[in-house]
Amino acid sequence: MRELLEAVAAGEVSPAEAQARLAGYATGEAGRFDAAREGRSGVPEAVLATGKTPAEVAALAATAVETAGRAIVTRTDAADREAVTDRLAGDHPDADVTVHDRAGVLVARAPSFDPPALDAAVGVVTAGTSDAVPAGEAAVIAREMGATVTRVDDVGVASLARTVDSLATLREQDVLVVAAGREGALPTVLAGLVDVPIVGLPVSTGYGHGGAGEAALSGMLQSCTALSVVNVDAGFTAGAHAGLIARRLDEARGE
Repeated sequence: MRELLEAVAAGEVSPAEAQARLAGYATGEAGRFDAAREGRSGVPEAVLATGKTPAEVAALAATAVETAGRAIVTRTDAADREAVTDRLAGDHPDADVTVHDRAGVLVARAPSFDPPALDAAVGVVTAGTSDAVPAGEAAVIAREMGATVTRVDDVGVASLARTVDSLATLREQDVLVVAAGREGALPTVLAGLVDVPIVGLPVSTGYGHGGAGEAALSGMLQSCTALSVVNVDAGFTAGAHAGLIARRLDEARGE
C-alpha cells in the first residue's frame, strides 16, 4: 500500500486508479468497472457494448482508461464507437484509440499504459471468411494480453488442400484458436494434425437444422481429438483462454 501511496504522491498513479486498485473496482456513472481483473486473473476487463446505450458504453470506457490505463470495448456498432471516441476526446484527449471494425472491438490506451509482451505465439484460424467476426475478437484479446498473434484464414475442410498448405505455419504456434461454423469440423481435423493446444470457437454461421452454431458446438464437443471448446461466437473467451496459456508458456520460458 505504501508503494501505491508513494506512486500517487509522485503523480505516477491517479487517485482514481489507486482507489480502484484498493477497492478492486471503480464505480462510475454507468456502473462498476472491474479495474483489478487483469491483476487478479490475468484476463483484462472489457466493456460489453451489447445491451448498453452508447452513452453508457462511452462512460464505462472513460472509467476504464482512467483506472486501468486501457479500455477494451467489445460487440460495438458505429454509434458505440462514435460515442466512445467523442467521450475520450474530451476526458482523455491523449488516449490512443484503435478500432477493429470487422471484429467490433475498440481499444483505447492512455499514454502511460505499458502493454504486456509475452514470449508466446497464438494462431487464430478461420474455416471461412464468415467466421471472421468472433475470430477477430479472439485475436484482439490474445494480442492485448501480450501474445504474438498470427492469422490464418479461410482454410476450412471443404478443401483440405488449403488446410494442408497451412500446416507449417500452424505447427509453429504455441496455441491455436480455431473458428468454424456449419458443422465445425476444422478444429477436430487440426487437432489430429498439430501438437499444440487448440481452442475450438464455434460460429453462428450456417442455416437449416443445427444452424446458428448449434451443429458446430455439438461437433466440437463430440470431437474424437483433444481440444477445448468455448460457447458459440465467444471470441473474447477463446482469446482469453489462449492468452492464459500463452502467459504460462512465457513464464516457463523465462525461468
